[in-house]
Amino acid sequence: MYRAKDYRQKAWSSLRDKWGVIVVTQLIYTVIMAALGALSRYYIGALAVLLLEGPLELGANKISLNVVRDEKVEVSTLFDGFKDYTRSLILFITNNIFIFLWSLLLFIPGVIKAYSYSMSYFILLDNPEMSANDARKKSIEMMKGNKWRLFCLQLSYIGWSILSAITLGILSLWVVPSLRTATAFFYQSLLPEVEEENDGVDVTDAFDSDIVVDNDNAPFVDDVVWKDEEKTDDIIL
Repeated sequence: MYRAKDYRQKAWSSLRDKWGVIVVTQLIYTVIMAALGALSRYYIGALAVLLLEGPLELGANKISLNVVRDEKVEVSTLFDGFKDYTRSLILFITNNIFIFLWSLLLFIPGVIKAYSYSMSYFILLDNPEMSANDARKKSIEMMKGNKWRLFCLQLSYIGWSILSAITLGILSLWVVPSLRTATAFFYQSLLPEVEEENDGVDVTDAFDSDIVVDNDNAPFVDDVVWKDEEKTDDIIL
């Protein structure tokens, strides 16, 4: 039975001997995104965000997936998304367009769609022949019944996020990679072959029981309990 605590522990444990490379990579990613954000008020900056953020996001997700699968992790992996530039660009643009359009209805539908699309970069990495559109559709299918669980996983990092703000973002060089890696573990646990390896037990079904998110690593968060997750998906349009 997987809980938010389990994913966090797996992430911290897997990153233990890789922090040197991970922190440097996150620093580079943060500086690039900050520069793009500062330039976004100008046309050239907005164009740079459009052209660069998708491949960088794909590269960052590849690093997390490599950590999860105990594969080689290098700083240069951050830029591997540019080797798959077209698909990563299309995925970034289409995901954001659809999230924006759903947000026009109300804020909540946009957030729900963001969670629906949250696995699309991982799926793109695992399926070189799949189109960006199909990766997004596969993510929607994969996240049915799992959006609330991912939200709770992210919520369990709120204490670390507050501490990152107190340290002027310095701690985020460790916290953000940990959250990305925990999310990659979450994705890995949803794969059919992983479910089969667990003696035929669908790990996603394990979450349908009453589960407490033990936030031992998130001191500012009270314990979160969720139940009847499937009911929450009834609001999806």
